[in-house]
Amino acid sequence: MRVCRSRHRRLGRRGGGGRGPRQCTGGTLDLDRYEKKLDAVENGSFPATKEVADFEQAIELTGYGKFHYLLLVVCGFVSTSEEMDVICMSFILPSAQCDLKLNTSSKGWLNSIIFIGMMAGAYIWGSLADALGRRKVLIVISFMNALCIVASTFAQSYGVFMFFRFLNGAALGGSGPVIWSYFAEFQPKNKRGSMLSSMAAFWTLGNLFVASLAWMIIPQDIGYRSPTFLYNSWRIFLAICSIPSVLVAVFLFFLPESPKFLLTRNDHKKALEVFKKIYATNTGNDPEMYPVKSLVTKSNAIEHDTKKTTSFKSMTEEVAHNTKMIFMPPILKYTWISIVINLSFHIGYYGLMMWFPELFNRFDEYARAHNGSEQALVCEVTEFVVKTGSHSHVDLCSDKIESGVFLESFITVAAAIPSNIFAVLGMDTLGRKFFLVFSTMASGICAVGLSLITSKRQNLIVSAIFSSAISCGNAALDCLITEIFPTNLRATGMAISMVAARLGGIIGNIVIAALLDLYCPLPTYIVAVLLIGGGLLCLLLPNTTREPLT
Repeated sequence: MRVCRSRHRRLGRRGGGGRGPRQCTGGTLDLDRYEKKLDAVENGSFPATKEVADFEQAIELTGYGKFHYLLLVVCGFVSTSEEMDVICMSFILPSAQCDLKLNTSSKGWLNSIIFIGMMAGAYIWGSLADALGRRKVLIVISFMNALCIVASTFAQSYGVFMFFRFLNGAALGGSGPVIWSYFAEFQPKNKRGSMLSSMAAFWTLGNLFVASLAWMIIPQDIGYRSPTFLYNSWRIFLAICSIPSVLVAVFLFFLPESPKFLLTRNDHKKALEVFKKIYATNTGNDPEMYPVKSLVTKSNAIEHDTKKTTSFKSMTEEVAHNTKMIFMPPILKYTWISIVINLSFHIGYYGLMMWFPELFNRFDEYARAHNGSEQALVCEVTEFVVKTGSHSHVDLCSDKIESGVFLESFITVAAAIPSNIFAVLGMDTLGRKFFLVFSTMASGICAVGLSLITSKRQNLIVSAIFSSAISCGNAALDCLITEIFPTNLRATGMAISMVAARLGGIIGNIVIAALLDLYCPLPTYIVAVLLIGGGLLCLLLPNTTREPLT
């Protein structure tokens, strides 16, 4: 069948006159599809001149729409599940202190064991993601994470619970570096900052979910009790926190591999298919109408044999090679700066954020013991709880928690919503460095302010401001660290940075907690110095705002 069409219709639309020669195509052709393609060319949604493109041009020509917003939701919920798994311990500690016979030191270790696991897992999973692909690794991580959380709810002793929390952390360790690399590699440069900030806002959503669930479930007298087995409300709460991990693992099956990653493997055919799929989802057009017919990479792109990683030996050799490259010039400078920034930032973030529910509970205990009076410095409250209150002897243990404690925790995490919106709107205009410096300065001042508060209400106000300020800094840090590493080393670089972040979480939870009980208010000043110093260090990194991914 031959389909012919006069050019006069096309010329007439563009203001041309006359009747042009007839234009024919040979072979079989769907006339409706041809008409749709021609209409798309004429209205500008199908720029027919871009036959060959690099990554930045190719991703821009897919348009921006349904696919990217669906990707945001799925990747965002990976971040949500990660934050829920980490921060849920801060709500469990006051409730589990009698079941697991916890004191301040053991609480610090219980908060920290997940970070120890994450340190071990981050490097392994991040390196595998650079060798095998982002999507496959994320699916395995999510299922493994959910399984470890559910298993931990059945633990009846401190040691067994710690073991499963470590495995939970080992699975969770790869979630951060891999999901940020995966999501960033679908974004055009002019949208990347705002979309990465939007994904960072899902951390706040995770905090809100955890605070809401804890408020609804933990104070309830529910569960199963027997002389040898206990499954009470905080265990049920922890099991429910595993649900997002299962959901995102299922959703990831329906998403493609990162096209940027595929290009680094020289798998141009699969990368082009991914671009076509994105284009079709965003525009509603036929995938074959996508204007790009072939892809190019820069001349300095690293050559890969797509069959190379089929053997374990080849894979481990590549992992070792990527690690070596991260610690060689010119990447070395960025690696060390990202390590120091993540270490200092997360000592402050987790050193205070994960202890806010505990502080709220201590103020509440102090008020109950002093006929409702809560006028006391945080160090006086801590001294009372440790020396004469519920932490002074194991026999005095009390897991009674007023619902007001959960309300205060909810308000603290909800305070981050406005700053997250501000970060989304301003990340691509004000830039990553502005938000990181502003955030660390403000949160550092709040850390000092905690040592000066004299009531539970003041504690709530300062905690809420701290949560809000540090939240937008967290978004900026994730954007900046994601963008400074080249694609073939991005997940590995992010993983090493995340190892430093987890080490910060460990130090924050063990050292800061111990100092709070022994040398209050020294920890608040340490946190302030680390936050401000780390924030200023970002000025030594290159500007990545609206710049192409390397």
